Amino acid sequence: MNIINISKQKIFDIKRNVYATELLFHDSTNQEIGLSNNAKETAQLIISSLSNQELNKLLHQRGLAFISVDETSLLKNILDVLDKDRFIINILDTIDLNKKVMNKIIQYKKRGFKISIEGFDSSAEMIKKFSVLFNFIDIIKMDITSSEPENLQKVVKKFKDTRIKLLAQNIETKEDYKKTVEMGFHFFQGYYLDKPELIEIVGTKEPAQYVVLQLIKILKENDTTEKLEYFIKQQADLSYRLVQFFNNSKSLNIKVESITQVITLMGRDKLLRWLMVYLYSEVSKNPTSHTMLELAVKRAQRMEHEASRDNKEKAYLAGMFSMLSSIFDTDTKELIQHINMDPDITSLIVNKKGIFATSLRKAEEAEKKFLKKVMLDNFEKIKTTELISAIEDSGVNIEKINEINPFDDIENT
Repeated sequence: MNIINISKQKIFDIKRNVYATELLFHDSTNQEIGLSNNAKETAQLIISSLSNQELNKLLHQRGLAFISVDETSLLKNILDVLDKDRFIINILDTIDLNKKVMNKIIQYKKRGFKISIEGFDSSAEMIKKFSVLFNFIDIIKMDITSSEPENLQKVVKKFKDTRIKLLAQNIETKEDYKKTVEMGFHFFQGYYLDKPELIEIVGTKEPAQYVVLQLIKILKENDTTEKLEYFIKQQADLSYRLVQFFNNSKSLNIKVESITQVITLMGRDKLLRWLMVYLYSEVSKNPTSHTMLELAVKRAQRMEHEASRDNKEKAYLAGMFSMLSSIFDTDTKELIQHINMDPDITSLIVNKKGIFATSLRKAEEAEKKFLKKVMLDNFEKIKTTELISAIEDSGVNIEKINEINPFDDIENT
C-alpha cells in the first residue's frame, strides 16, 4: 500500500478566506522530504497522492496547492503530470537558476502554471538573484522573520502596483498579521492563522493492470483527448513512464510539455501498442516478463501479418492480450471482463474461437517448436528441480509417465 504523510497549512487572502494550501511531504520518521528525494520512487508516490480522489479531500473541490520544487525536480519532468489549475509551482530560494532551470520555469509558465518564490528574505542578494524571473513570477512568499524591516518595506513598495502578489510568511502573532495587512500584503500564512495539519494519504488502491486496461477501454471507445489526459494524469507511474518514453525517444526531436501533446504526437494506435508493452514490462512482477513481451510481440506481429487489411490492428491486440495470463496472477478471462473489448478479440481470449483462432493456433505451434528447440539445445543447463516445477505447473503428473524410469541404470547394475 502506497502511504505518505503530508502536512498542509492554509494560506489566506486579505478577507481571511482560504486562498490555497501549502503541502509538505514527510517520510515515516516525520522528516520533511522533497520531490527530488529519490526522484523516481518518492516523486511517483507523492504524485500518486496528489493525483487521485484524495486530492479533493486535501484541497476541497477547487482548492489550490503550493508545491515546493528545486532544480532536480524541475529538470526530471516530475511535475509534468500535475494539473496547472490546481498547483502553484513554488521555487525554493536555494535553487540554482542556471539556463536549463530558467528555461524549464518559463516552459511551465507558458503552460499556464502559476509560479511563486519561497522564503524571499528581501535582501539585495535575493532581489539580484531572482530579478531575471520577476517577469514570470505570480507570487512572492516573503519571510517576515528573516527580512530586515527596512528591506521588507522597500520590497513591498517595489511590487505594490505590479501584477506580482505578495504573501507574508511566518505570521506568528496578531501584531504580525495586523502589520502585514497595513503594509499591503495580499496573502498570509503562519501559526497565528493556521497550524500545519499532518495527515496520511493512501495512493491509488486499484491494481495497476486494471488501471491500464481501463485506459485501453477508453482508447477503444474513441473518447476525447481531454478524458484520456485526465485519466492518464490520475496514474502517477503511468504518466511518468509515458513522458519519460517520449523525452527519451530518438524518433522525435521535441521535448514533451504535456500529456495532451504526448497523445497528439503519438497517435492513438501507437499509444495503444505502448500500453500493451507497458503492461508486460512495467506492471508485471514476473521475472520472465521481458521474454514474455518479446514472444507476445512476435505472436502479435505474426497474427497482424496474416489478418485481412481491415482486421490487422485487432489481430495485433488479440495476439498481445492472448499472453497476458502468463505474467499476471490471474486468468486473462478475468482481465478481459474489466474492459469492453472488441467481440472478435474477446472471443479469442475467452474461448479461443472466432476469426483469429486459426492464426493463434499456428502461432502457438510455431512457438512450441521454437521453445522445444531452445530447451533441447540448452538441456544440460536446466536444473532438474526447475524442470519438475515447470512440468507440475503445467498439470502433468510425472508419476504417471512410466515409459522412462530415471533409475533404470541404477537398478540394472
